[in-house]
Amino acid sequence: MRKLKVLTFSTLFPSSVRPSHGIFVETRLRELMKSGQVESRVIAPVPWFLSTNSRWGDYAKFAATPAREQRNGLDVLHPRYLLLPKVGMTSAPLTLALGARAAVRMLMAEGFDFDLIDAHYYYPDGVAAALLSQWFNKPLTITARGTDLNLIPQYALPKRMIEWASARAAGSIGVCAALMDVLRGWGHDPAKLHTLRNGVDLERFRPLPQAEMRAELGVSGEPLLLSVGHLIERKGHHVAIEALAELIKQRPGARLVVIGEGEERAALTALASRLGVADQVRLTGSLPNTELLKWYSAADVLLLCSSREGWANVLLESMACGTPVVATDIWGTPEVVGRPEAGRLVATRDGAAFATAIAELLSAGVDRAATRRYAEGFSWQATTDGQLALFRSITGAAPHA
Repeated sequence: MRKLKVLTFSTLFPSSVRPSHGIFVETRLRELMKSGQVESRVIAPVPWFLSTNSRWGDYAKFAATPAREQRNGLDVLHPRYLLLPKVGMTSAPLTLALGARAAVRMLMAEGFDFDLIDAHYYYPDGVAAALLSQWFNKPLTITARGTDLNLIPQYALPKRMIEWASARAAGSIGVCAALMDVLRGWGHDPAKLHTLRNGVDLERFRPLPQAEMRAELGVSGEPLLLSVGHLIERKGHHVAIEALAELIKQRPGARLVVIGEGEERAALTALASRLGVADQVRLTGSLPNTELLKWYSAADVLLLCSSREGWANVLLESMACGTPVVATDIWGTPEVVGRPEAGRLVATRDGAAFATAIAELLSAGVDRAATRRYAEGFSWQATTDGQLALFRSITGAAPHA
């Protein structure tokens, strides 16, 4: 039985220059490849930029990204596309598709005549992939991951383009049911809507001795709270700092570590000072998964104070290390935090509500082994099986023996 040939398309994919960017897309593909039933090439476009001078920050990283590279056994192409100032949001789907077209032709000329395009993130990536699907007459699946369906459709033109792409796609995948409910609410065919949640790498994220990790990382105080993600308002690190300020009134030893980098760093530092908890808050910047593992294991509770989430990988990563979570009750998060051993959900996104939930969780007692067992129910196998079944039904390929 021949393997399915899948062209993976997304701007959210790691590179040698940005190894953590979109790692969740790479992880799902790598898990799918383990089945032995799929052959894949990856097209991960990056915006065009002229200079590799580091003073340009992420723009310089775009310029430094290789045109083609091998990552974990995957052949990854990084064609360039124009991301125009001011009009980039509406022009990106077209420039993205035009920039990738030559790369698609090159792969086909090399003999990779793929069976379907598997795109990740509905806008602009999914819309661009729908154009490529039309130009090359190939079936298409698009995976929605969060803000692509719970934020971007607030803009009229992008919403119309998303609706067009969804209608063209042979299948839409949501990492949580709430995202597929959006398309269902727009009247799209329910038979084409599929929920395939992200899994967690249970070998990469595993419990390490908590006391040893705290000693190695040089942290003390109890409880030790963790907040992980880009330093942007949507992730709610400011709410975590406010929660610490409330919790510390009852538990003076409480500490908070914020892992991530972004535009809100100065504002978060100022907030901690204004609330009188600057000495109890530590900002580490971005960290690789090997370091995240240690912090998850060291912490007592992970906080996720987001205003929007599709399927937040940090929740399962933390639970896989034995650390329960306290998270905002929004979008796909209730599908992740489904039992008491997983943690608590908070209906109101403010510091006082989070502090109350943290105190209740700690007072009830934390069974780190039970939290780990809960996470073990989220392996990647069900997602892999679901993708294979969907891809074969779309392409008409027979099931693998």
